[in-house]
Amino acid sequence: MERTAILLMGPTASGKTEIAIRLCKRFPCDIISVDSAMVYRGMDIGTAKPDAASLKRAPHRLIDIRDPEESYSAGDFVRDAHAEMEKIFARGRIPLLVGGTMLYFRALTHGIAELPAADARIRAEIDAHAARDGWPAVHAELSCVDPLAAERINPNDSQRIQRALEVYKVSGKTLTDWQREAEGPGDAVQYVKLALSIEPRSLLHERIAARLEEMVSSGIVDELLTLRQRPGLKRECPAMRSVGYRQFWAHLDGECSLEEARELALFATRQLAKRQLTWLRSEADVFAVDALEAGCIDTISKHLARNLG
Repeated sequence: MERTAILLMGPTASGKTEIAIRLCKRFPCDIISVDSAMVYRGMDIGTAKPDAASLKRAPHRLIDIRDPEESYSAGDFVRDAHAEMEKIFARGRIPLLVGGTMLYFRALTHGIAELPAADARIRAEIDAHAARDGWPAVHAELSCVDPLAAERINPNDSQRIQRALEVYKVSGKTLTDWQREAEGPGDAVQYVKLALSIEPRSLLHERIAARLEEMVSSGIVDELLTLRQRPGLKRECPAMRSVGYRQFWAHLDGECSLEEARELALFATRQLAKRQLTWLRSEADVFAVDALEAGCIDTISKHLARNLG
């Protein structure tokens, strides 16, 4: 148990936070958030960030560590997560890493490839293609050369599409190949991987819809109005490309009605969950549990008891 960490993964709205807090009652765990949006201050409602009462029950590390004008990468996360894990290990406790940003989990457990440097000429060519035909068309080009990367990247995620295609055009080797060849983190940490699932998929969709309604009724639009007052915050900032914020920003810019923004956010969240589940299926040595199973917490606890000793 000395150098073992627990990874609790799952799609959005699968109940990861509550399970994690309950596990902290049963095991000597400290929680590290694995969420690319919860790192940002002021983004509380739209990220379903744990409320003050939940954080009092079980503090979460790597929440509210960046202003939304700033960027935060998988490399930043790995560095910060390693630092927090070392602090937890030093206290004789177990890191419990919880979230749905699968890229961060993969970077933590598999390492980060030393990718080729950016190439301004290649980027300009890709941007011109996008301006002419749209980012979904560029995504289709990526699908031809690197289908695994394309499966993980949303057809409208311009930044990640551009980088994946650029890597291939610069090096002649796909982003997937670079990542496969990356060395592991070399920190001698053993990971016990847990995944929450909800079956059938229609039940997960119902939970996603209910969560979105709660976000709207709780004031995500007002939260975004406050965020938009920050002079350095632009629509193109990584924080504002997060699901939900992206769609409601478009509403506030007059591009769609509130109801249309809500429907777009619902569709995008369902697509996010689909990508998360696809990524989880590709992970090895994952112990999957139905989050709605009556004895879910007991099933997880028994598995951890067997694997932490």
